[in-house]
Amino acid sequence: MARVLIIDDNETMREGLAATVRRMGHEAFAARSGAEGLAYFGKHGADFVITDLKMEGTGGLDVVKAIQEADPGCPTMIVTAFGTVETAVEAMRLGAFDFLQKPFNDQALLDSIFAAIRKHEEICTEKERRAEEEQNLASLTSREREVLELLRAGKSSKVIAADLDISVRTVEGHRANIMLKMNAKTVGQLIDLASKRDSAPG
Repeated sequence: MARVLIIDDNETMREGLAATVRRMGHEAFAARSGAEGLAYFGKHGADFVITDLKMEGTGGLDVVKAIQEADPGCPTMIVTAFGTVETAVEAMRLGAFDFLQKPFNDQALLDSIFAAIRKHEEICTEKERRAEEEQNLASLTSREREVLELLRAGKSSKVIAADLDISVRTVEGHRANIMLKMNAKTVGQLIDLASKRDSAPG
């Protein structure tokens, strides 16, 4: 079950969106302003945010920007009766997941919600994978890290042994431990995991 935050100063629209989300089996919190919605998001977070564009005070673009700064990748959809191509482009540039023009049909809304929730699940899965890899890497000893770096450089066990002034058998033992800790079945997979970790955004 996903937590969906709905921000709209129109009560009918706000409650209608919330009812639709709940019928889909998800949790919905309805906020009456951008400030109220961001305050809720700051305390509880959300898996998906639906926000009106034009509201008094904090508008929809401000909401998208603030949410992306607080939780990059959190899917955010703008709904509006006053949209323009320029506004839609700006919303996407700020990180909005979708932009729907009012009035919209229920299927368009449902499709966007489904897609946003799938996107959120993918982001969560990727974060969990990266966290596990970071934990696995942190479990390596300093010597194992040295061996890993030399493996990544394409060096054989014999060359690594000479470089580190240890036996080939010791290198093989370190390599086996590294592969076990990193959940890698082959040296190629091990090198790929280490390379992805280094190239991943912070």
